[in-house]
Amino acid sequence: MAGTSDIKDLLTRNVRQSGIYIAFVFIVLLFTVLTRGALLSPGNLTNLILQYSYILILAIGMVLIIVAGHIDLSVGSVVAFTGSVAAVVVIQHGLPWWLGILAALGVGILVGLWQGFWVAIVGIPAFIVTLAGMLIFRGMTMQTLGNVSLSPFPEAYQKIAGGFLNGLLGGPGYDVFTLVVAAAVVIVFALQQWRARLAKLRYDQAVEALWIFAVKVAVVAVIVMAFAWQIANARGLPMVLILLAALILIYSFVSQQTVFGRHVYAMGGNLQAARLSGVKTRLVNMMLFVNMGLLSAIAGIVYSARSNSAQPGAGNMFELDAIAAAFIGGAAVSGGVGKVQGAIIGGLIMAVMSNGMQIMGIGQSTQSIVRGVVLILAVAFDVYNKKRAGAEG
Repeated sequence: MAGTSDIKDLLTRNVRQSGIYIAFVFIVLLFTVLTRGALLSPGNLTNLILQYSYILILAIGMVLIIVAGHIDLSVGSVVAFTGSVAAVVVIQHGLPWWLGILAALGVGILVGLWQGFWVAIVGIPAFIVTLAGMLIFRGMTMQTLGNVSLSPFPEAYQKIAGGFLNGLLGGPGYDVFTLVVAAAVVIVFALQQWRARLAKLRYDQAVEALWIFAVKVAVVAVIVMAFAWQIANARGLPMVLILLAALILIYSFVSQQTVFGRHVYAMGGNLQAARLSGVKTRLVNMMLFVNMGLLSAIAGIVYSARSNSAQPGAGNMFELDAIAAAFIGGAAVSGGVGKVQGAIIGGLIMAVMSNGMQIMGIGQSTQSIVRGVVLILAVAFDVYNKKRAGAEG
């Protein structure tokens, strides 16, 4: 018989995921107070999206890598390498900007095939393969650029990361189109949540009480529309936000609703059992690293478009930010646990902290310390949950 859950049940059913959302709200409120509202100003919210979009893109792929029980230390170097390839094609050779994008994406896929070969076919641990990749692709970036920066990109290329959809429907001092898109997102979210609730009821699974469901949808609607109102009063809807939203939707579906996604979680939960149950682990591992190469290329395109240049040192430490986002967002160190949505929230927590401390004028050294402490506390929370679950079991 299907039952309903109260608020306590919802918070304790998955402490890891519940905790990350609560922590995100707390951090946003804290830095809003500390910055006297500057954090949530229209201009700053827009800059926040533009500045951290490429880290969030990397976090989407990184969480799947971690769920499968691997790690990828090369993504920062791949970001730099793919951006340098695009720059050589577009700036040095004067070819159309879209050819630069295709070249960067192709190189990203080849990088993924290279690393996937060593991990999936040869059997070398991903930590070693991607550590080598970090060195290899950083060196290849320097060779491709000749140890100099290349700039500027054409305006059409720059719009990938700095363009806005503004004025399509007009608006007296704000962009109506941004609000319409946000309202559509809220409606889609509400319908998806309602369908998920009905599906659970059909299989006699516990669901939250109807009033809690309504409150949850209403809270999300208020947050989304408030966010949309702020950016609508700035420069409108950033094109990179549309790209990021599309990637989140696609990868959330792939990870939760497809055979490939289930195989990734099965491998991370128990690799030997996954093999015995017929999961083609080599193929899955290969696809994971090809996908990570592709997403790194997308991040490389976005980063080079935003900076309007390709630089030998681009992407430095991006891998650590992406890994931190995944772990803060609830991914388990041992694999088998983690969600795309959680990684995005984890990345936003890092972004809000960095942005808030920058507004407050806090030095880079202190920022690094704070981010490191947050990361280790997030992993410690995961370890604590495992121990508690083991004791209760």
